[in-house]
Amino acid sequence: MHGLLRRAGAAALGLALATGLLTVSPTAALAESNGGVRVMPLGDSITDGFNVPGGYRINLWQRMAADRLTVDFVGSGFNGPAALGDHDHEGHSGWKIRDLDANITGWLQRSAPRTVLLHIGTNDINGNDDVGNAPALLSALIDKIRVLAPNVELFVATITPISDAAAEQRARTFNATIPGIVAQKGSRTHLVDLHAALTTADLADGLHPNAGGYDKMAARWYSALQSVPGSLTAVTVPPVGSPALLSHGPSTRCLDISGGTTDGSQALIRDCHGGANQRFTRTAAGELKVLDRCLDVNGSGTANGTKVQLWTCNGTGAQRFTANPDGSLVNTNSLKCIDVSGNGTANGTLVQLYECNGTGAQRWTVR
Repeated sequence: MHGLLRRAGAAALGLALATGLLTVSPTAALAESNGGVRVMPLGDSITDGFNVPGGYRINLWQRMAADRLTVDFVGSGFNGPAALGDHDHEGHSGWKIRDLDANITGWLQRSAPRTVLLHIGTNDINGNDDVGNAPALLSALIDKIRVLAPNVELFVATITPISDAAAEQRARTFNATIPGIVAQKGSRTHLVDLHAALTTADLADGLHPNAGGYDKMAARWYSALQSVPGSLTAVTVPPVGSPALLSHGPSTRCLDISGGTTDGSQALIRDCHGGANQRFTRTAAGELKVLDRCLDVNGSGTANGTKVQLWTCNGTGAQRFTANPDGSLVNTNSLKCIDVSGNGTANGTLVQLYECNGTGAQRWTVR
């Protein structure tokens, strides 16, 4: 969740830090947003910030604020000091790879991040829990993220050092598998070597970093983000030539085709699952292709309420849409918008053609 508490931009954050005016109330809403690019810190207690509440997120936020980047950390967790301008995260103490896998669908549905920072496996490896299967579990988790968020920039980190010699050897063995896993997951999945960024001298308790160690993690994360400039830039229109999920802003549910692959199948919104009936590929001609057919305005209609549906691609204006940076999809034939009926948010709410009005009913987020 995010968006409940509005923050000023990076310049205002810098002023607050300099004057010491920024504080975190114990009754603050457990979500914050400055309207910036959504970044999900995802992992275990090291992401949460054990020993140093906020962990690497403190210094990472400060680095981005110093460069006047507007970033919205997202997640169901909330902690850290006033020096951390956005306290949201998805770090869960004691959790293992399988625990993230069991919950990632709901988190991605609610938060719709642009970028994910994944650091997981420390508890599997330190606890010697199914270590041989850990690479396969990590690979499956990455696959799930890639299906649910095909356009997310996913940064996958090696786990940080462990003081115990036997556990450290297991960590090195696990880490050695990660580059090969990442290399198989496409151009939007990136490797970050956090193990090399720290030594055991950077640990507070033999497992969790101390403040200096967390700062080193932040520096390595930030360097990785800077190497992929798009990771800190919002995707405002569906990319041409690659699939995207189109999420309805107010509901966070996805544009979906109901009724199979037959002509006339209704467009509606449904929980995002990344299946073939939710993966739309925008063409250079402005079509939105899905299920080997095209999104279509029934009968080339122009009236408010005209059905939006699946139809065999035919090159007509009924199947051409202009994708705008504000998230609207405008039919080039009618100059009206793809709209969620009544601005509904429930599963199964129908999608229709309607006069463009700038409301959330006509805003679509690329995933």
